Amino acid sequence: MAVPLSSVAQDEFSDSAPVLSEPNSQADEDQEGDASEIDLGVLDSQPNVLHGIDGLHQGRVPLNAISPNTLKTFVSVVDLVRREYPDHKNDDELFYHAINGMLTKVDSHAEFLDAKAFNNLQSFTTGNVGDVGITAVWQERAGHWVVTKVEAESSATKAGIAIGDYLYQIGDVRLTGSQTQNDVAQLLSGILNTKVDVTFSKAGRSKLTKTLERTHSTQSNIEILVRDGIVIVKLPVFQTNTREQILNGVSSAGMPVQGMIIDVRNNPGGVLDSAVDVASLFMRNEIVTQVEGRHGIERVMHTSGSPLLDEIPLLILQNRYSASAAEVLASGLQTQGRALILGEASYGKGSVQSIIPIGDNQAVKLTTAHYITATGEKIDKIGVKPDVTFPQVDHQDGLIDEWLERALAIMQEGKLATGVEFAPVGGF
Repeated sequence: MAVPLSSVAQDEFSDSAPVLSEPNSQADEDQEGDASEIDLGVLDSQPNVLHGIDGLHQGRVPLNAISPNTLKTFVSVVDLVRREYPDHKNDDELFYHAINGMLTKVDSHAEFLDAKAFNNLQSFTTGNVGDVGITAVWQERAGHWVVTKVEAESSATKAGIAIGDYLYQIGDVRLTGSQTQNDVAQLLSGILNTKVDVTFSKAGRSKLTKTLERTHSTQSNIEILVRDGIVIVKLPVFQTNTREQILNGVSSAGMPVQGMIIDVRNNPGGVLDSAVDVASLFMRNEIVTQVEGRHGIERVMHTSGSPLLDEIPLLILQNRYSASAAEVLASGLQTQGRALILGEASYGKGSVQSIIPIGDNQAVKLTTAHYITATGEKIDKIGVKPDVTFPQVDHQDGLIDEWLERALAIMQEGKLATGVEFAPVGGF
């Protein structure tokens, strides 16, 4: 049976991670007097507003909600540090640390985003991410991280890095056997066209350090493999274009699809709406997750549109580092009986962070809600339990992926479909 994908090219993909609209503020009038002093009286007449997303967290937050005495104490401490601390600290640095200290005490996921960090986050969620073109694994016998793949035309190739080379350090981080493959991949990746120093060597030779540019775009960083009619989707992160990438991969399989394995191991999450978009490929009008805030259930997130892959048998492969949006996808498909979950219990990050602009190119990332399953089960600090548990493998010594081989065997044993062929039409 052929499934046309003509409508997919015209789909509008959901926005990035929740971003609350920028507060409306009234321009301050020029204030006379000593610039080092703050006239706290102006707060009484200058309310500021934070608007919620999709009707969430609506309301007004006046700046004078903070006690003038509290503000005076804070400013006094800043002034004390500025005058008495032996090393010079500028005001911006002091305020930055004060804000982050307050946020992290309240919320371990909270963060103040300056202009650079805010722009980087926006670039990440829209897919403008790159890497240097290296894949590496830890090999016990060598006692090193060993390069197993180098992308053609990447900065790594141009720097002379080749398969079999040893990696010692990325940026300021020395590599050891205690790190995961995901840790190393994240160090090598970042915003497209940024640079990172990489220390490497040919086996047994002198170390070299070269500055590599992240020119290898990972906007299409979903890896698609086909084994005996089974499509394997290696999904490292959820971005706004993830659904489209999956459909592109499936349509390029070139054969009837017997089943699909979505591999979200080491996937830290990403754009929440993107996880719902992916679930919508497999289910029609089903609850994927519920968003629970201060006042109870604030949003129920359903699948939408035509489930183009609803006839494909589906397995989800996860591990202890699968988090956030990856857990939303796995729990949504598991709760509705649409997929079997394999691997181990996931990380357990069931919280929703909103990005709240607070001025010119600055924002605060803050937990504003938690998501729970369609049946009301919590994910935060618990995780998603697999239907089939695999034994832990600390490091893949070589190129054989034991968990993936187990998942393929389970899919082959099931033989739940005779094959569905996808006929791409326009835009793919």
